[in-house]
Amino acid sequence: MKPHVIILFLLFITACKQSENKQEIVSDHDVVQVISQDVPKLDLEQANKLAALPLHCINAEYPNKLSQTLGSGEDLKNPATLHPAFYGCFDWHSAVHGHWSLVSLLKTNPDIKNRNDLKNRLLLNLSKENIEGEVAYFLGKHNASFERTYGWAWLLKLAEELHTWDDDTARVLEENLQPLTNLIVEKYTVYLPKLNYPTRVGTHGNTAFGMSFAYDYAVAVNDEAFKKAIEARAKYFFLNDENCPMSWEPGGSDFLSPCLEEAALMKRLLPVETYKTWLNDFLPQLKSRSFSLETGKVSDRNDGHLVHLDGLNFSRAWSLNKIVEGLPEYVHLKPVAIQHLNHSLPSIFGDSYEGGHWLGSFAIYALNSF
Repeated sequence: MKPHVIILFLLFITACKQSENKQEIVSDHDVVQVISQDVPKLDLEQANKLAALPLHCINAEYPNKLSQTLGSGEDLKNPATLHPAFYGCFDWHSAVHGHWSLVSLLKTNPDIKNRNDLKNRLLLNLSKENIEGEVAYFLGKHNASFERTYGWAWLLKLAEELHTWDDDTARVLEENLQPLTNLIVEKYTVYLPKLNYPTRVGTHGNTAFGMSFAYDYAVAVNDEAFKKAIEARAKYFFLNDENCPMSWEPGGSDFLSPCLEEAALMKRLLPVETYKTWLNDFLPQLKSRSFSLETGKVSDRNDGHLVHLDGLNFSRAWSLNKIVEGLPEYVHLKPVAIQHLNHSLPSIFGDSYEGGHWLGSFAIYALNSF
């Protein structure tokens, strides 16, 4: 090849590289602009609107899905008798995270409307006597595995939120809740070694979701034994996973992403460099700056299963945000998270009870993740 041809070729390669670099810089700028302009804020107005959702249901006894195993006719009782603290919001786990929602909003918004009334409602529902009744239900012969592990996870999230809230009311509530919290930690610790295979679904049974919330609690209260138990089992279940089939998601009634929930769990417990290697093997497509993910679409807001897809959008948002934490090479996932949050957030206000009794909690948790 002639010298001047070689020089021209090298100049062409250099120009292409410079163009690519410029493209990367523009992309970074665009990402920052999208994040700064489009992410919803959990401000006071939003907090007041969101607080109305659990307030509407935490003391609404009916309709109710008890998910109870009956040992005899004597076990047939009304929801408030069976679950004196968590009988509202259609089912037990929704009642639990309805209370978590109020605690979270009180904690992050000191000027929230009717603050004292909200506190008094929590004190009334989460009284020492009511929590003793909840413990008694779990100790019954036929319902030892009740709400395993989804409801357990939300109970621990409520306990964590109370523990990290610097407020006199929180100390009373945390102490009242402690017997049930201790029981759930004990049950979780006994259960995990028995679970030979993780449950990889997009609904309540998802193992990774439950372990994430349990791990957050263990870290918050400095429970090293519980923390190590979760770490060991999570690594046993997930450390060798590769190429999670995101293209199979979502299922028709999913409110969790099996792939993203697992990635968010492992982000919590792996060292940064180990996690980056693991994530590249598990979800290699996330590293692409052109990565996109279609939002879940709800076709009927009066169908309690189909409306789950709004929950999927919220949980995808919080999982993507967890993945991005401290990893600038994944910052392009932020707009995807924002897109999912913005798609579903307007739908939860004035919604049917099928979505209204639980989606507020998912929205709050997603908003808190930004």
